[in-house]
Amino acid sequence: METLNHTTPIDLTVSIGALILDNPVMTASGTFGYAAEFANLVHLNRLGAVVVKGISIEPRPGNPPPRIVETPCGMLNAIGLENVGVKRFISEKMPYLRTCGCRIVVNILGDSIEEYALLAGKLSAVSGIDALEINISCPNVKKGGVAFGTVPEMAAAVTRAVKQETNLPIIVKLSPNVTDIATMARAVEASGADAISLINTLIGMAIDAKTRRPKLANIIGGLSGPAIKPVALRMVWQVASAVAIPVIGIGGIGTAEDAIEFLIAGATAIQVGTANFYNPAATEQIVTGIEDYLRQQGESSVRAIVGSLRLRS
Repeated sequence: METLNHTTPIDLTVSIGALILDNPVMTASGTFGYAAEFANLVHLNRLGAVVVKGISIEPRPGNPPPRIVETPCGMLNAIGLENVGVKRFISEKMPYLRTCGCRIVVNILGDSIEEYALLAGKLSAVSGIDALEINISCPNVKKGGVAFGTVPEMAAAVTRAVKQETNLPIIVKLSPNVTDIATMARAVEASGADAISLINTLIGMAIDAKTRRPKLANIIGGLSGPAIKPVALRMVWQVASAVAIPVIGIGGIGTAEDAIEFLIAGATAIQVGTANFYNPAATEQIVTGIEDYLRQQGESSVRAIVGSLRLRS
C-alpha cells in the first residue's frame, strides 16, 4: 500500500442518482436547521449537501417541552417535526439556501399520500433545490396512524406518488423500526426511488426515577447518536447488499472513522446528525478526515472504498 503525497488530488465526488455531490458528507434533516444557523460555525461550501429540516404543507408547532433528553451515548428527541411550512420555507428560507455553495436536499413529510405528492409538486418548481428526501416515518392518518415506513406497500405508494410529481432525484429515508429493512428498501427501489437513506431514529423513552414520570412530555421519542451506530451500520450493509440504487448512511456518525465505516459497508454517502449538536464543526472535519484516510490508503477516489468490506472466508 502506497501513501499518496499530500499534494496528490483526491476525487471525493459521488453520485446519488442524477445528483452529483462534491463529497459524500451531508447533514441529517432536523439537526442542521435551515443551514443559516450554522453559517458562522461551518464553511457550508465544503459540504456535499445540506438536508434541511423536514417541511410539511402547513406550519407545525411541534410537541410541548421538554422534548430533548440526553441519554448514555445518545439523545432522545420528540420535537414533533416543527417547521415553518412549505410557503414560508420557499419565501423565507430558500433565498439564503441558494447562496450556500453546496447541494440542497429538502426533506418532506405528510400525513397522507396526497400531502407528499402536493409538496413534491410545489418544491419541484423552486430553483435551488437539488433533490427531495422523503420522511416515511410519519403516521398515515387515513390508515389509523400506521407509519408509512413500516408497511412496504405504503412506502411504495408514497414513493410512486412523489415520483409522479417531480423530476428531482428522490431519496427515501427508511425507518429502522421494522422487522425486515431489506424488504422495505426493495419496495421503494421498485417504485422509483433514486436512493435510500437510513436509518431514521429508533423509538425509545427515558424515565425520571425521582418523580416516576417520563422525561419527555411526549413520553416516547427518537433515539439518535453513537448508541445507535452498530444498528445503523448493520442495516446499511444489509440494504446496500439488497438494492442497486445508492445508499446514504445515517446513525451515530461523529468522526471521519465513523463515516468511513459506513462507506466500506456500502454507503455511497453519509449524513451527520446528532454530532452537529455537540461538535458543530463535525461535518467539515469529516470531509478532511476522509481525504486524509484515502491518501494513507493510497486511494485517489472515495468511490474505491464504497462497499469494500472484506468478509472473512
